[in-house]
Amino acid sequence: MSDFNGLLKQSNLIDGKWIGADGGGEIKVTNPASHDTLGHIPNCGAAETDRAIAAAARAFDDWSRSDLSQRTGLLHKLHDALMDNQEPLAQMLTAEQGKPLAEARGEIAISAAYIKWFAEEIRRAKGEIVPAPSADRKLLVTHHPVGVVAAITPWNFPSSMLARKLGPALAAGCTLVAKPATATPYSGLAWGALCQDVGFPDGVVNILTGSARAIGGAIMDSPTVRKVTFTGSTEIGKELIRQSADTVKKVSMELGGNAPFLVFDDADIDEAIKGAMVAKYRNMGQTCVCTNRFYVQAGIHDAFVERLKEASEALVIGNGAEAGVEQGPLIDTGAVEKVESMIDDARSKGAKVVSGGRRHAKGGTFFEPTVITGATSEMTFATDEIFGPLAAVFKFDTEDEAINAANATDFGLAAYAYTRDLGRAFRLNERLEYGLIGINSGLITTVEAPFGGLKESGMGKEGGSQGLEDYLSTKYTCIAGLT
Repeated sequence: MSDFNGLLKQSNLIDGKWIGADGGGEIKVTNPASHDTLGHIPNCGAAETDRAIAAAARAFDDWSRSDLSQRTGLLHKLHDALMDNQEPLAQMLTAEQGKPLAEARGEIAISAAYIKWFAEEIRRAKGEIVPAPSADRKLLVTHHPVGVVAAITPWNFPSSMLARKLGPALAAGCTLVAKPATATPYSGLAWGALCQDVGFPDGVVNILTGSARAIGGAIMDSPTVRKVTFTGSTEIGKELIRQSADTVKKVSMELGGNAPFLVFDDADIDEAIKGAMVAKYRNMGQTCVCTNRFYVQAGIHDAFVERLKEASEALVIGNGAEAGVEQGPLIDTGAVEKVESMIDDARSKGAKVVSGGRRHAKGGTFFEPTVITGATSEMTFATDEIFGPLAAVFKFDTEDEAINAANATDFGLAAYAYTRDLGRAFRLNERLEYGLIGINSGLITTVEAPFGGLKESGMGKEGGSQGLEDYLSTKYTCIAGLT
């Protein structure tokens, strides 16, 4: 088994020490493509979490008052360490998650970019002096680190989702307790190793693996944790929001999606197909911003479907570590069964499978990229997130019809549209109920812009200047008696 340049850690990081679970329990981690055992991680729970929170609280006193130049300097070193280790980190990510190596390299690169962005953006987190109603006083508005932060991250982007939380937290002067997903823990634990290597003080960054219920419960119960940032399902997000009420924590939630992809008659079909392939099949369709529903205007519907079918069938399926592979396995059997159930549901309601629709001949959790036509609002994927390589195509006639259908969901994370009509582009910006909108682009995430949804897709923003806000508390100070 490779140690990926020494970055594969089989222990948890608490207060600068690498430890196992108190009871010695472990969880096996496997490669979803080969089913080989990658290793074992500690199955920690509430007791270890409480110690990690206490360590973060002790470290907060000094870290929150540290020089800005110290914090930004360490973040720049962390950025460089990530890029210096891009290849072993990408190989590790592919081994535990399954995505193609080219995508994994890109994830490490954007992870490093988030760290650099927040190292620079914290220098612009300015306060203000507000004009006072009388001459004898000054009114100051200042920003301060919110305190100990807990970050709970998912398996589909195990590096970049942590970067979007760890970067602003450390830049703001907060300390961190992070829990990566047990399916993909090594990418998260590697962050702990790199933070140690570049010189972050003990206790500033703590990484725990184990029971989501036990670790999450200890985090939510703790009055010491002042902010929780979570990326995952809407169901779990709602539960965390409810639990946060008892200690009135700040929360930011990046939750589920049901992204529509609108293609109008005036669209450039070549560009629309390129965007569709990225928006649908990146990470085997296992992203929160992946297209769930294609709405294609009647005039180009058949041509678009034929092109989408051809492009889907041309995708190279295999182990993500192999050269040229564009689609790896799904994360587990449950993910495969979910896609199968949606296909069965659609067929039973009159849809037609024009490509794919089956488990791949490679076996395991490999699945054929699938294109379905005749999709309707009664089918499960019209309201539920797919999280797999299933492209469901709906036909529409008018702009109003498409927008109303696109908005007919509880979710509001990402939406995409292809059109050459400038007026329509601005109408879509106004009327689509989504936090992220891509016009003539299927890949829109960038460190410079805020990432976050509307409605039941969450609250708070990650990235952009807005990504710092949830890690800072705002204070108003009135200084009187100046005359």
